[in-house]
Amino acid sequence: MGTDKQPVGILDTINMETVRTILTHKYPYPHEHSRHAIIAVVVGCLFFISSDNMHTLIQKLDKNIKWWSIYACLLGFFYFFSSPFVGKTMKPSYSNFSRWYIAWILVAALYHLPSFQSMGVDLRMNLSLFLTIFISSVFVLLVFHLVFIGLWYIGLVSRVAGRRPAFLTIFQNCAVLSLACCVFYSHCGNHALNERPFGRKDSGFFSLWNKGERNALLAKFLKMYEFKDEVCKSWFAPVGSARDYPLLSKWVIYGEFSCSGSCESSDEISPIYSLWATFIGLYIANYVVERSTGWALTHPLSVKETEKLKNKQMKPNFLDMVPWYSGTSADLFKTVFDLLVSVTVFVGRFDMRMMQAAMSGGHEGAKQEDFLYDHFSEKEDFWFDFMADTGDGGNSSYSVARLLAQPSLCVWNDGHLTKLPRGDLLLIGGDLAYPNPSAYTYEKRFFRPFEYALQPPSWYKEEHIAVNKPELPSGVSELKLYDGPQCFLIPGNHDWFDGLQTFMRYICHKSWLGGWLMPQKKSYFALQLPKGWWVFGLDLALHSDIDSDQFKFFTELIHKKVKENDSVIIMTHEPNWLLDWYWDDVTGKNVSHLTRDYLKGRCKLRMAGDLHHYMRHSYVASEHENPNSVNVQHLIVNGCGGAFLHPTHVFSDFKQIYGTTYENKASYPSIQDSSRIALGNILKFRKKNWQFDFIGGFIYFILTFSMFPLCKLDHILQADTFSGHVKSFFSTVWDIFMYMVGESYVSSMALVLMLLMELGVETCIRHNLLATSGYHSLYEWYRSVESEHFPDPTGLRARIEQWTFGLYPACIKYLMSAFDVPEVMAVTRTNICKNGMDSLSREGAIIYYASVFLYFWVFSTPVVSLVFGSYLYTCINWLHLHFDEAFSSLRIANYKSFTRFHIKDNGNLEVFTLAVDKVPKEWKVDSEWDNELKQIQQLNHYRKYPSKWRANAYNQDPVNTVRIVDRFVIQTCKEELGVANGNGNGSVSH
Repeated sequence: MGTDKQPVGILDTINMETVRTILTHKYPYPHEHSRHAIIAVVVGCLFFISSDNMHTLIQKLDKNIKWWSIYACLLGFFYFFSSPFVGKTMKPSYSNFSRWYIAWILVAALYHLPSFQSMGVDLRMNLSLFLTIFISSVFVLLVFHLVFIGLWYIGLVSRVAGRRPAFLTIFQNCAVLSLACCVFYSHCGNHALNERPFGRKDSGFFSLWNKGERNALLAKFLKMYEFKDEVCKSWFAPVGSARDYPLLSKWVIYGEFSCSGSCESSDEISPIYSLWATFIGLYIANYVVERSTGWALTHPLSVKETEKLKNKQMKPNFLDMVPWYSGTSADLFKTVFDLLVSVTVFVGRFDMRMMQAAMSGGHEGAKQEDFLYDHFSEKEDFWFDFMADTGDGGNSSYSVARLLAQPSLCVWNDGHLTKLPRGDLLLIGGDLAYPNPSAYTYEKRFFRPFEYALQPPSWYKEEHIAVNKPELPSGVSELKLYDGPQCFLIPGNHDWFDGLQTFMRYICHKSWLGGWLMPQKKSYFALQLPKGWWVFGLDLALHSDIDSDQFKFFTELIHKKVKENDSVIIMTHEPNWLLDWYWDDVTGKNVSHLTRDYLKGRCKLRMAGDLHHYMRHSYVASEHENPNSVNVQHLIVNGCGGAFLHPTHVFSDFKQIYGTTYENKASYPSIQDSSRIALGNILKFRKKNWQFDFIGGFIYFILTFSMFPLCKLDHILQADTFSGHVKSFFSTVWDIFMYMVGESYVSSMALVLMLLMELGVETCIRHNLLATSGYHSLYEWYRSVESEHFPDPTGLRARIEQWTFGLYPACIKYLMSAFDVPEVMAVTRTNICKNGMDSLSREGAIIYYASVFLYFWVFSTPVVSLVFGSYLYTCINWLHLHFDEAFSSLRIANYKSFTRFHIKDNGNLEVFTLAVDKVPKEWKVDSEWDNELKQIQQLNHYRKYPSKWRANAYNQDPVNTVRIVDRFVIQTCKEELGVANGNGNGSVSH
């Protein structure tokens, strides 16, 4: 559509972009017509019920209060169960499963209850009709699709039509059209065959408006059931007669006639058959037009739709946060297994740290090239970064990696905009991927976000193994001449679950983490930085301490290389100071020995991850402490690199460790925000942990199944007043509770749910709604009315049964038996109450408990999630227990941060902690990155825009929302340090 085209007629005035948008559906075939059909069916059903039966419903409401109460309980529990995925917060697979599951067992329960019959709806009739029409529809459409594919194969239809339709969509469309037929027959029946009370001239909707008198119009409007009859007789009358349907004219479904002896073909056609044939015809016509002409598949989309489709395809394939409460995750089971193996086999019996020392020939001398790196020591104006605990959710990990990759970040500092250059060095403090160290988690959860943030060199290959590190780019002769960012890492406890095998393969035997060069060869190291600063990266393994070989290396290094006035930063994975205080334990004795007796005050800072929040505690002088005896001035925990959030309010009372007093200078999130976030366990536990459904409801059932059934419930049901029912109910709850305390183990909530379910079943049994027909109640009823409601004057049904070798009736029987779950439960319960549990066979017991579980799982699943979430909230906010369990359940991707350091000219260390409060969930290709001129051999850290993805919304992108949450200066100059020590904290905080 060129803009220079001159209009030549009326067609040129039409907005063809709009036409294309209307005619071309944005989804590939099959379209989601069924969604619109469902809406139409529901609206039609509500119309019919309200027009014809509302007065009956109101009149009988008082008499049916018992049944409406059961309806309310049923619908309430079912809504409670399905509410988390109503807003599409769960994966589509589980949402679809839950919807179909609930629809199945809800219908199976409702058709046994009587109140729908007071509205003129017999669910047994509708259900049997639905199943027969559904099977017929599936059969017809499958035959049609096979024929159509055959035509495509021999070339009689467009070659673009060869893609097979989705079977699930075919079943869904068949279910919808069958439901529409059931709704129609429930409220119209075969009235369309009867003589119309209105002439053809006056029939239809507008006949209501041809009356002369306003009073008559009002009277007709109030009598909506007359309008309903008009709709049935005029709008839904069959089109034509049986002669117009030659293929199936002798098989009239639901015709109100029967014959005996020889039968002749009727010229009348059933309205239900007419409606069904219309729906099938529309489906086939729509499919043929789209597939045979190729219009929807070949016609160009509008510019807007094309751009939308491109943006949808051009999105990062980030993984979600790890579902720690999933009962179906193979990764979590593997994590538990690897942890058991690591603790019992690797740790203590085969320690990879010992192997590293042995392969390096021991730590001979103070400088060991595999462990000591001094190529940064002569640099000026040195910047470096620290982060930890990445490799969880893709959105959160990439947000931090994107910030780390930027050439500089502009943030507000003390009222003015400050430019913070990218770090020459990136330190990562362990737990590189969750939940276990595997090739998949390392590649998808750790390497992928960093590669998107800063791409590796063009010659980099993922499968490459670095034999001789460092593998420098062409033209760089030695490591100190390389001016790009570098990365050093220590392993965390999750990296040790496989004995450090994956860490060695991906970190020590590879050269690039995205655009960061990794010279590192071992799992622990020492870095000599400018101005007398050092970084000791310690590997604590699963012992929470360093081993003897590691201790020997660092003690020799301190003795021979670290000067008296140098400053040391110790980086570990676990913050022993916080965890020891919390658990009232003493760990890391070798690390404490190294810090206290060898560094002797030269350790200015200890930093760690493991806890996924930011907290800084700084030394404060007291009357009983000598400032010169302080082993560590500052303690930093920053595990906000991408993993789920941990609370800070649990550790708010930490003040002293190892005889030194500290003060909490900064917390992120704040203590108040952390306490508020914990409330999400009550409100969001199941939404965040829908996989917990598979174990939560099952646990409740295991606790209560031995108490099914409760046979003696007469005293509850025979009370004269409502208060008497309530009193008897809670009296029974108390009796069962005492039994539970004495002889069983069961949750009180599970007990209440079990009693409610048993009362519902008992009520239905007493009113002969259940336990009356056996295990195939619906099919037996269907056979009893088959000749009346399914007339077969030509004997077609018998021939189909013969042709299918009995498969046709068997299919109908067992399909209907799927809706007899309440009947099976009631029949078996009655037998048990009369004859005892011993009278039940093993197969009968399995069937009974399976039928009970189908409903009890729905009732108990949301309750157990609510109870468990409330328990976690109570523990974390009131008792300060289960901080890991209570926040891993929330899977919070927000509140991410890292720490950027700057070694100033005078040797002082300026520390900035940068944070992003809200992590974006939607990304798009950064146009600046896409348009930037690329050179084949150029390293990507030279690019002005190094990151591929940016947030969809400008004001949500981490680069634009990053802020400083803590800033302080660690002073090393003797003059300044003396003044600072005199003030008591040794730092300048803002």
